[in-house]
Amino acid sequence: TTRFKNMQIPSRPDYVSVHFTGQQSRSYNNNKQWRSQSCWRKWKQLSRLQRSLALFTLILLFICGMASYPTVAKHLRGFTEREQDAERSILLRPFRPHELPEPVKQGQHPLPEQLSQRKLSNKRGPPILQNRLQTKGNASNILSEDKAADVRMEGEEDRVISWRGAVIDTDQATDGNKDGKNKEDSPHLKHSQDSETSRIEAVREAFRHAWKGYRDYAWGRDELRPISRSYSEWFGLGLTLIDALDTMWILGLKQEFEEARRWVATELTFNKNVDVNLFESTIRILGGLLSTYHLTGDSLFLDKAKDIGSRLMPAFKTQSKIPYSDVNIGKGTAHPPRWTSDSTVAEVTSIQLEFRELSRLTQEPQYQAAVAEVMDQVHKLDGKLDGLVPMFINTNSGQFSHQGIYTLGARADSYYEYLLKQWIQGGKKENQ
Repeated sequence: TTRFKNMQIPSRPDYVSVHFTGQQSRSYNNNKQWRSQSCWRKWKQLSRLQRSLALFTLILLFICGMASYPTVAKHLRGFTEREQDAERSILLRPFRPHELPEPVKQGQHPLPEQLSQRKLSNKRGPPILQNRLQTKGNASNILSEDKAADVRMEGEEDRVISWRGAVIDTDQATDGNKDGKNKEDSPHLKHSQDSETSRIEAVREAFRHAWKGYRDYAWGRDELRPISRSYSEWFGLGLTLIDALDTMWILGLKQEFEEARRWVATELTFNKNVDVNLFESTIRILGGLLSTYHLTGDSLFLDKAKDIGSRLMPAFKTQSKIPYSDVNIGKGTAHPPRWTSDSTVAEVTSIQLEFRELSRLTQEPQYQAAVAEVMDQVHKLDGKLDGLVPMFINTNSGQFSHQGIYTLGARADSYYEYLLKQWIQGGKKENQ
C-alpha cells in the first residue's frame, strides 16, 4: 500500500483541442451554398399566389422578348447595311463634273460605272444608278451631284428595270439617242446583255454538272442515283439520255449532244423483251426523239421514233379501242396492270400529240387513227360532270369506272391539258 501511495498520477488537461485544416478554403463554397439555401428558403416562404405571379411575369417577359427579337434584329441589320452602303458609296463614287462626259467609244467599258452598278445591285428595292446619301462634303458638291443625277434621270424615262437590276432600253430602234450615240453602245444595255449571257452560262453549267454525274455513273441507263453514285433501270432504254437530247441542242452543248447521238445510233435498240408503260414511253421516248428530229433535221431520230411508235401499237388492240397501259415491245403483246383491268384516263388521253405528229411526218395514218378513236370514245361517254372526267376507264367495256371520283390532279390532269394542245396542233379547227 505504501508503494501505491508514493506513486503520483500524472496530471491531465481539462480541455480538448481540435484543429480543422483547410477551413478557410471552404468558406467561399459554404457561403455560396448558404446563399442558395437562403434564396430557396425565401422562395418557399412566399405564398402560392406570389410564386404564381412571379412565374407568370417571367414567362410573359420571355414571350415578349422572343416576339420582339426579329424586329430588333432586322432594325440592327438594316442600320449596319446602311452604314456599309454609305462607306461603299464614299469609296466608289466616281468624280462627276458639272458638264456631261464625252461619249464612250465602242468597245470601251466605263469601269467606275460598272463597279458602282455591281455594288448597288445587291441592295433591296429598285436599283438606282447613284447613291444619293452624302455623309461628307460641302453644299457645292451636293448640288453638283444632284444636277448630274437629274441629267441621268432624263435619259432613264424610256428604260425598264430587269429582274436582276440591269437597265434595259425599251426602244430597240437604231436611231441615235440624245447624246448622239447608238443605243447599242449604251453601257447599261451592254450590262444587261452581259447579265443575260451570264445567266445562260449558269444554266449550261448546271446542266453540265448533272450530265457529268449521269455520264460517269449511269451512262445509257434510265436513271441516275446521285447519292449512291449508281443507277436504276425502268425500261432499260436510256430514258434520261433520250429525254435530254433536245435540251442539249437548245443549250448549244454540241459536244455532249454528239456523244449522246452516237449512243442512240449504236446502242439504242427497242428489240427487247421488256414491258414498258405506254404513256411514259410515248411522252419520253417517242416525244423526245420527235422533238430532237424537229430541232436537228437528223433522220436518225425520226427512224428511231418510227421504230418505237410501231412497237407501241399493240396496246390499242382492245375490244373497246381503249389502249392497255403496258406493252412488251419485243414480243408485240400488251396487257393491263396486274392489279386492275382499268387504264388511267390521263394516260390514254395524253398520247395523242406524239402519235399524230408521227403520222404527219411518216405519212402513215395508222398512228393518228388509233389515238383518234380513243378521244372519240371518251368524248361520247356518259359519266362526265361539268366537263370533268373520272380517273379510270375500263379497257374491256370502254366505260368510265369508279364513277363519282373526280380530280384535277394525277390520273386525270393531263386530259384537260391535251385538249388544248390537240386543238392548237390541229390549227385551232377541231371542235370536239
